[in-house]
Amino acid sequence: MAFDYVRQLLTAVTGGFDAAQGHRRLRGFRASRAHVNTLIAGAGATITARARWLARNNGYAANAVESFASNVVGDGIKPSSRIEDAALKEEVQSLWLAWTDEADAEGVTDFYGLQRRAAREVYLTGEVFLRIRSRRPEDGLTVPLQLQMLPSEMLPLDLNRELPGAGSIRQGIEFDGIGRRVAYHFLRRHPGDMTEPGLAGETVRVPAEDVIHVLDPSEAGQLRGVSRFTPAIVKLFTLDLYDDAELERKKTAAMFAMFITSPAPETPLEPAEEDLEVEPGQVVRLDPGEDVSTPATPDSGSTYEPFQYRTLLQISAALGIPYGYLTNDTAKGNFSNTRISLVDFRRRISAWQHGVLVYQMCRAVWTRWMDLSVLSGALDIPDYDQNRRAYLACDWLPTKWDWVDPMKDASAEILQIEAGLKSRTQALSERGYDAEQVDREIAAERDREQALGLDFRRPGSPAQGPSETGSEDQNEETETDDKRSPEEKA
Repeated sequence: MAFDYVRQLLTAVTGGFDAAQGHRRLRGFRASRAHVNTLIAGAGATITARARWLARNNGYAANAVESFASNVVGDGIKPSSRIEDAALKEEVQSLWLAWTDEADAEGVTDFYGLQRRAAREVYLTGEVFLRIRSRRPEDGLTVPLQLQMLPSEMLPLDLNRELPGAGSIRQGIEFDGIGRRVAYHFLRRHPGDMTEPGLAGETVRVPAEDVIHVLDPSEAGQLRGVSRFTPAIVKLFTLDLYDDAELERKKTAAMFAMFITSPAPETPLEPAEEDLEVEPGQVVRLDPGEDVSTPATPDSGSTYEPFQYRTLLQISAALGIPYGYLTNDTAKGNFSNTRISLVDFRRRISAWQHGVLVYQMCRAVWTRWMDLSVLSGALDIPDYDQNRRAYLACDWLPTKWDWVDPMKDASAEILQIEAGLKSRTQALSERGYDAEQVDREIAAERDREQALGLDFRRPGSPAQGPSETGSEDQNEETETDDKRSPEEKA
């Protein structure tokens, strides 16, 4: 009786939610109650393989990956140290700029290229790893530090076991007794790379302080990443098959095929000795009783483009990419609608920049780079140990996005600065530049222009300041006013 009462009570409670019912409409909707880590362990490798296949073979998928990476990184998310000493700050920035060309352990790109590759990998496979490699002084680097990028396949999803004590390994990540990441157990060789002999299946333990794990978890407690393509893979693949079928239909329709029928062939089981080929202007004579017919191939019809458009809208929503960025189709939508979608897209990108790439990758690299710069003697900061937090303070400046009408945006920004709604420092930071560096460059240019007798500033602009002529006119008016009598002044 008690069990029946509890069951009736639970039924009454869940009955208030239509989404929890098992009626006709939801009879086939059986959602898994497994944790995301269990789902990724079972399906992660397949999803990653399919996402990579689409990025290699599907134009829409390739365009989505490149659009995301280019919008997240652009020319690079660059650091601006907050060190108060101007000379020391300039020295730090110059040393960083020189090191960025040496950052990649493979030597194929610079640090900002690694940012772009990291954003691309996280979007495509859900995660990426950067191994921090400390180098020797004899390697001749500006700062003895390089970064080695490792794809998600290098950390096995099926490596799970208990360790002596209170530790454990879960999906290739080693944890201590209180859940802190201690190490990563990477494969020595990519499981799908057959060009490297030996080392198959062997793993190496890398301390967690030497690994940067970049991922954007979608659920609490998630250990490994999952591809952004996950909700779009089925529609992308089936749409690709549908487009191929339509292309083959058009190809068949473009061919001039003929069928010759005879009412009573003498040898119906034997093929014709020669195929009949038709040339332009040719007169073909057929045997008595033979007839020629051509196949009727149906056209794609007027529903092809609307169907494809609606399907691509669903795919763009699943991928988090605006329709125009996904398809390069600029004919759909007006200027206002396009701008609204771009504002929302760029707000998402900005959150991803600072919440994922800057927080997980850029800050970790900057911290290790500053430490090794001081330890190696590349930077001379005597009180670094006592004020390490202050010296590590840094702002990361993404590349400014360009709009279709930059003149209006620039005019609006100038009005905001003149009205005191924002500072020049803020405006320059939003454009991806350091205000102090820009001011030094402007001052140096003005000194050079003055020495050469040049002035490229627009007349009347705030940068030009009050003109000497205007000051003289104001002085003359003041002197004339002083010479007037009190009655004339009144």
